[in-house]
Amino acid sequence: MLKVTCAIIVQDGLVLAVQRSKKMKMPLKWEFPGGKLEEGESEQECLIREIKEELHLEILLGEKLPEVIYEYPDFKICLIPFIASIQSGELHLAEHQAYQWLPKNKLLDLDWALADVPVVREFLKRT
Repeated sequence: MLKVTCAIIVQDGLVLAVQRSKKMKMPLKWEFPGGKLEEGESEQECLIREIKEELHLEILLGEKLPEVIYEYPDFKICLIPFIASIQSGELHLAEHQAYQWLPKNKLLDLDWALADVPVVREFLKRT
């Protein structure tokens, strides 16, 4: 099972969603940014590193939301979400093809990667 962290980055009342590129698994699906946990790394360290690599942002982590276990046809994922805010940096995409800052009521309009859907719903329940 893949352990993957993701950040629900909130700024000025808007939430960041990123779109997978055409050459990634699950092309063009939307997701919260993050990445795979490496050996010996904490969930928090992983997420801070991944956001720096993928988006060129320094983030401050807040509340951890419940983990989501989702089974895709060819792999199983444990998605570990945190609510976060931007500490510094300017957003530049390294891997994804697009991003959007959305109000909460528009989040479910996107075509999300299936593992992210329960995270979106949980986040909406809490805010």
